[in-house]
Amino acid sequence: MINLTPQLPRTSSLLISLSGTTQSAFIADILLLKTQKSKSPEMSALLTTLTLLFTLISTVTSSCTPSDLAALQAFKSSLNEPYLGIFKTWSGTNCCSNWYGISCDPTTGRVADINLRGESEDPIFEKAGRTGYMTGSINPSICKLDRLSTLILADWKGVSGEIPECVVSLSYLRILDLVGNQISGKIPANIGNLQRLTVLNLADNELDGEIPASLTALANMKHLDLSSNKLTGQLPADFGSLKMLSRALLSKNQLSGAIPNSISGMYRLADLDLSINKISGSLPGWIGSMKVLSTLNLDSNMISGTLPASLLSSTGLGILNLSRNAIEGNIPDAFGPKSYFMALDLSYNKLKGPIPGSLSSAAYVGHLDLSHNHLCGTIPVGTPFDHLEASSFSFNDCLCGNPLRTC
Repeated sequence: MINLTPQLPRTSSLLISLSGTTQSAFIADILLLKTQKSKSPEMSALLTTLTLLFTLISTVTSSCTPSDLAALQAFKSSLNEPYLGIFKTWSGTNCCSNWYGISCDPTTGRVADINLRGESEDPIFEKAGRTGYMTGSINPSICKLDRLSTLILADWKGVSGEIPECVVSLSYLRILDLVGNQISGKIPANIGNLQRLTVLNLADNELDGEIPASLTALANMKHLDLSSNKLTGQLPADFGSLKMLSRALLSKNQLSGAIPNSISGMYRLADLDLSINKISGSLPGWIGSMKVLSTLNLDSNMISGTLPASLLSSTGLGILNLSRNAIEGNIPDAFGPKSYFMALDLSYNKLKGPIPGSLSSAAYVGHLDLSHNHLCGTIPVGTPFDHLEASSFSFNDCLCGNPLRTC
């Protein structure tokens, strides 16, 4: 008689290697056998063996692997969180169960997510009545978690040191969020190796140096925030290679040079913030023709030249801030019935001439600031001028009319 009873694998590694699809097949086999009414000893033995095997698989894959456990313990050893006690939950040998901020892949049992935010609505913060504070640094052991998809160590205010260079080896990483700390040094040169990365948030730290050239190889990135650091140099000329990017937030650095022309091809870009840098050159005409762009913040730079008419006739831009630059010439008479500006700030420039009458035809203008220029002439009547205050027009050469002095 043929023996239908399979031999159990001798090592747990074989169990771990089974994919989720394979496990689903096991479940299907078990259910199928249970619906059969055969009472043969061979069939009963097979059913028992399959049930036992699936139970072992489930047990193994829901546990923490020794290598991941050791990596997390080393990661913890380099950090100090004195107020909330989140690391007190990191006890025992199963990091996949009840370890605060840790999630594992249910199929492989490998650590997939580290989600530690110092500002959260989690009950642990409400109970403590405070936001988080953590010191220490990011231990390079994090790089041994080679199935890590999410690394969030955000808003702890006191985490310092550098980003480990080996982080670029985490090929499964999709989210890298270290915002709101005191991390210094440079962005890893080979950051472009993280081909699955969709979110890179390193804002509010003390990073210096130039933006790595490899960053533009992150073809899947949708959200980039490098604001409030000490970054220098120019934006990479091929910055527009980031075709999937919807938000590029780079304010409050020391970036210089002109706005790269390659940005014109970023058809998903909705939010571009280069404010409070040292950006120079003139405003490119194509920037007002970007179909999705809704917010453009370029204030507090060294931009010169004239104001492109396309920026004011754009039907997509809702927030435009060009204040505190050296833009000169007249304000183009290019507004139309589809112009809709929640905020339009052209203050502290070198603009001259009259306020264009077409501004009265705009569908909506919420906040308008034309102060500290060289404008002259009569302020138009009607909307949006009837709800604006004198501060919107003050410190010009010879503007008159409501809400300023009578002409």
